[in-house]
Amino acid sequence: MQVLVVDDDPLAAEMIAFVLEDQGYQVYQAENAVAALELLNEQPAIELVVSDMNMPLVSGVELYRELKSQGRNLPFILLTGDDPEAARAEEPAIDACLMKDFSMEETLPAAIAKVMAANR
Repeated sequence: MQVLVVDDDPLAAEMIAFVLEDQGYQVYQAENAVAALELLNEQPAIELVVSDMNMPLVSGVELYRELKSQGRNLPFILLTGDDPEAARAEEPAIDACLMKDFSMEETLPAAIAKVMAANR
């Protein structure tokens, strides 16, 4: 499965990509929402977006809303360094919202499995 990771922090993006590649996913990375939208146009086989919440210019929630407004119904997992429930409350339709911490090695693959099963 092809996954798009959107994060303005290159180190965090690499860490997330490593976790996903270790699970067998093909990972694309974008440093912001604009680059993410371009990549999604270039790579129509991407099946899932994993995005940071707090990015300059366009937040992860705003990226999610933009995708929905374009009619793209890709499963979307939001990562945040803040309280995941507060981020989820801002946009309840997001498929999953996880704490961006060292437990992601376990929580992210589990969330992906749950989100993809619900979207099949």
